[in-house]
Amino acid sequence: MIDFVFQNPTKILFGKNALSSLHDEAARWGERVLLVYGGGSIKRTGVYDQVMAQLAGLQVWELGGVQPNPRLSLVREGIALCREQGIQLVLAVGGGSAIDTAKGIANGVCYDGDVWDLFDGKGKNTEVLPLGTVVTIPAAGSEMSDSCVITREEDLCKRGRNTPLNFPKFSILNPEFTYTLPPFQTACGVVDIMAHMMERYFTRVTHVELIDRMTEGALKTVVNNAPIVMQDPENYDARAEIMWAGCLSHNTLLQTGRVGDWASHKLEHELSALYDIAHGAGLAIVFPAWMKYALAHGGEAKLAQFGRRVFDVPDSGDDAADAAEGIRRLEAFYRSLGLTTTLTENGIGDTDFGRMAERAAAMAGGVLGQFVPLKAADCEAIYRLAL
Repeated sequence: MIDFVFQNPTKILFGKNALSSLHDEAARWGERVLLVYGGGSIKRTGVYDQVMAQLAGLQVWELGGVQPNPRLSLVREGIALCREQGIQLVLAVGGGSAIDTAKGIANGVCYDGDVWDLFDGKGKNTEVLPLGTVVTIPAAGSEMSDSCVITREEDLCKRGRNTPLNFPKFSILNPEFTYTLPPFQTACGVVDIMAHMMERYFTRVTHVELIDRMTEGALKTVVNNAPIVMQDPENYDARAEIMWAGCLSHNTLLQTGRVGDWASHKLEHELSALYDIAHGAGLAIVFPAWMKYALAHGGEAKLAQFGRRVFDVPDSGDDAADAAEGIRRLEAFYRSLGLTTTLTENGIGDTDFGRMAERAAAMAGGVLGQFVPLKAADCEAIYRLAL
């Protein structure tokens, strides 16, 4: 186990009555609020009306239109609005895309240059507007994380930024708000949650049993409850298990004492930036392919542990065989949720593999990942395994 510092300042309000605290939590940061949300589903489901009722007495400006793989142009629009209106709190209502858009806005308002500088590593800010969230899609874990991912439309460049400034001041999680999620969105959320855990799980750091066991338990919880919500969307208890797992998967607790990998996320970012595939759907394709590559390059022991402990693969004494079976069971689980696990099934060929691999490697300074270090040629090989 390596040295670490763990500090997460986000206040979580969880449960059926959590939204009743919104007014007090928001008013603590000011009276001028920017409400950031997506394409209108929160209005169809009634969440918007409930949120606005809680914000009564405060001045609210709205910025809708957030898309999956959130766009830089809307972040810039929000920054301008905040400056014009003297916004004091940015409130995201939705899933990871709405929250990441709000994070980009909150950071950009407090930076003198173009907000993209913060994602490109050319700029740095030391302040941020306060941010709150009301979560309706358990997936990204952005409601309790220090990360934010934005896509620049003009060159389809997708970049992430991690900074303690990204931690929301508060996040409200009511599992009932997830009842109306379409099956595809529920499935993509499950994959994203699991990926956040697995990126941290696959490490070369030894003597990390506590976090390994915690991660395995969280993964099994998601695997056990996902089929329940797919069949019974209004099962509160199963929805609650998944929602809380999603929050914990990305709040930095499960990366303590270890170095995570994150290659699969970076490879998927190139995929979803170019083809606008849903992030979770892309991870269902990329992660098993990365595992197969890692298995062939010295990762069999940890992959076998994953298969045995998470998917109950019987211990045959052959790490490589048990690892391969674990990967097969992971792919079968994704398919049981209605997702695909190959690029071909999504009409994506190898035309852009070289470009995607070069960009993914370049973003990491030439070598991507920690569990199995990847250069551009390795990244391209993983894309080919995903065909």
